[in-house]
Amino acid sequence: MQAQSAAVESTGQATAEAKARSEAARIEGEAAVHQAELRAKAQTIKSQQALEFMKQEQDNEVEHQRSLNGLEISRARDLASIEAEKFSSLVTAIGPKTLQKVAQAGPETQQRLLKALGIRSVTITDGSTPINLFSSPAQAALGAPN
Repeated sequence: MQAQSAAVESTGQATAEAKARSEAARIEGEAAVHQAELRAKAQTIKSQQALEFMKQEQDNEVEHQRSLNGLEISRARDLASIEAEKFSSLVTAIGPKTLQKVAQAGPETQQRLLKALGIRSVTITDGSTPINLFSSPAQAALGAPN
């Protein structure tokens, strides 16, 4: 009986220990799975935040470039308007009769007249012979005709 009782006790104790180890392993496994899920969620949140930050940074960069482009366009329009106004004022100041005489004069006379008027670059034509007057610093220093 004692042997049988010792065997039952030993079996019961081994069974209880096996169940306890099994339960501990199950709990550890569940804890590891839960921990892995939490790490995955944390990584997902970090990745989403990094992506959102990059998106916002790119949006800001695009908006900044758009503003710079708008300013450049505005500047170019203003400069073109100023240049057109300057040319219009110059043509008005010179007068149509003077321009007609310049167009009818010979090329050398045209260059001298235009230089005297302070015009640095212009194309004037009477329909058959255009004259281009472009002055460069070297030509101006040498006094050479354009």
